[in-house]
Amino acid sequence: MINVTRTFLPPFEEYIPYLSQIWDSHWVTNNGPLVKELEASLKKYLGIQYLQFTSNGTIALQLAIKAMGLTKKIITTPFSYVATTSSILWEGCIPVFADIDPETLCLDPDLAEAMIDEETEAILATHVFGLPCNVERFEEIGKKHGIKIIYDAAHAFGCVYKGRSLLSYGDMATCSFHATKLFHTGEGGCIISHEAELNKAVSLKKSFGHVGDEYFTLGINGKNSELHAAMGLAVLPHTPSNIEERRRITEEYDRLNAPLPLQRPAIPTGLEYNYAYYPVLFADEPSLLRTVEALKAAEIVPRRYFWPSLENLSYIHATPCPVSDGVSSRILCLPLYNGLGSSDQVRIIRVIESALK
Repeated sequence: MINVTRTFLPPFEEYIPYLSQIWDSHWVTNNGPLVKELEASLKKYLGIQYLQFTSNGTIALQLAIKAMGLTKKIITTPFSYVATTSSILWEGCIPVFADIDPETLCLDPDLAEAMIDEETEAILATHVFGLPCNVERFEEIGKKHGIKIIYDAAHAFGCVYKGRSLLSYGDMATCSFHATKLFHTGEGGCIISHEAELNKAVSLKKSFGHVGDEYFTLGINGKNSELHAAMGLAVLPHTPSNIEERRRITEEYDRLNAPLPLQRPAIPTGLEYNYAYYPVLFADEPSLLRTVEALKAAEIVPRRYFWPSLENLSYIHATPCPVSDGVSSRILCLPLYNGLGSSDQVRIIRVIESALK
């Protein structure tokens, strides 16, 4: 079976020394030395000053919202994983959906600005598939209206835009280190901020709001363990070569797909891409559904990522977002992971070609 993704695992012998360190110290959690080492390594890799390692990417979003003291409306994208919206709702804020740009598939900044009112406190946008939002325009909007800009950068690890890590843009950015991601810690995530006080607020809120026996604020358990940090430390050195392998796989897909009536989101100028996903757009939903069934019959598992458009969730009351709704019904992520063979790619494309005929 060919799944849509497969977790990259570092050579076992590279993981063992970190485990030995944990066994020797008996320090398994609570901001241990490997967590500190991973945070320092990630800050160096990404070229940023403040980063907090968290238990997952969803808790990172929730902590970002809480640390900024947001309680009212947050304008967001309907084309993202559900965690983007559920984090807003879980923290008692109101998600306000603006539609997406049909070219970038990211939140349209002009439509987002049009939704701003006196209750709006922030914009939470997603770098979809690691493709950048219009970060310059959103920065301008944030300053003009005095609101915060947060990026869900779950897909953007390793992406460099105009000489900077894509995770370095905005007032805050969050990332997922789930096992399916390009860089992962098994389960995990991070929050990036650019102010010492905001970083301190995140640190307290992810650790029950106290340091030792001194209690400062309301908090939860958003920490991560030494075992997860060990995985991250073993995976991180392989990230550049993993990106390069994914680039080669992507280029082979592009070559094989050239004759087919499939669209691809364009990689913008100025982006050093991470090749984390391979999304394709079909002409219509029936073509997509027919192809999905054919792939499954051949034991190939793609993913309708993202579907449905989030304004259609049963517990959401939102105005329609026709661009997102249309894209969501036609987009499919094909299998892409380190180790995917060219013969497997040929097999995948032949099934798609047959289904489209």
